[in-house]
Amino acid sequence: MDRDQPEHGDQPEHRDQPEHTGQPEHRDQPVVPTLGDVLRATEELWPEALAEGWDAVGLVAGQPTREVQRILFAVDPTSAVIDEALEWGADLLLTHHPLFLKPVHSVAATSFKGNAVHRLIEGGCALLAVHTNGDSAVGGVSDVLADAFGLLQVEPLVPATDGLPEEGIGRVGELPAAATLADFAKLVFSILPAVAGGVRVAGDPHGLVRRVAVCGGAGDSLFDAVRRHRADVYVTADLRHHPASEAREAAVNDRPYLIDVSHFGSEWLWLTPAARALENVLNDHGFSTEIRISTTNTDPWDFVLTPGLN
Repeated sequence: MDRDQPEHGDQPEHRDQPEHTGQPEHRDQPVVPTLGDVLRATEELWPEALAEGWDAVGLVAGQPTREVQRILFAVDPTSAVIDEALEWGADLLLTHHPLFLKPVHSVAATSFKGNAVHRLIEGGCALLAVHTNGDSAVGGVSDVLADAFGLLQVEPLVPATDGLPEEGIGRVGELPAAATLADFAKLVFSILPAVAGGVRVAGDPHGLVRRVAVCGGAGDSLFDAVRRHRADVYVTADLRHHPASEAREAAVNDRPYLIDVSHFGSEWLWLTPAARALENVLNDHGFSTEIRISTTNTDPWDFVLTPGLN
């Protein structure tokens, strides 16, 4: 989001606010929300009930009664992102990926995840994960990809069990006009952030595509749904050898073609519209807070070697 950026190390000015729970009374000036107020806003946008059963979403660390003057959005709660949040003076770090996806028995600072929790708490910064609930909800990760690619008549690849008809994992829709696979892949490449791995494509470069399936993040578990929707091409991340190979073997008329993108890149696009949506909901409830998008690239790869390059 476009905002004037304070220099690193500047701390937000705190001012006393009356205690508030829920929607505040009318005031001439917006008030700073508490973490509890922000949690209610995020629940409105990305209900935790939409999260997959295996997922671990929600508040990881933080005191609901504390004020939140600054929120940093990021894909991953890495050490570098936490550095960025603390240096800026963020009161809340909202990440797409959970810090603890699997159960743990200790948060001792001797582990990198335990150390992350200690640093956040000691720095006065809460941590909130919006993962598959942010994928499934209206305006979620795959919706953002579908919009970026210009898809029309968009619907979920796998509808949510308990949600609106337009909610669910992945999206499928139509391009305004058919394009060659090579041209569509170039569009995908031009939209996503630059990362070392680039974009990998499987299929005839001259083959025409019109119906497109997308899934931000790792989507190789959705091939049955992609085939069921008769997609010409499937854009997702983290395509492993065997699922990709088997999908190509099971292809009908060589479709679906595959476009494998960066996991980080496919979800990074969501941050700006998600931050804008949260800001709008908070403003509607009379709250004001400063929101920034992390500038840290958390894609784990630094460089790649390809034929013809030394």
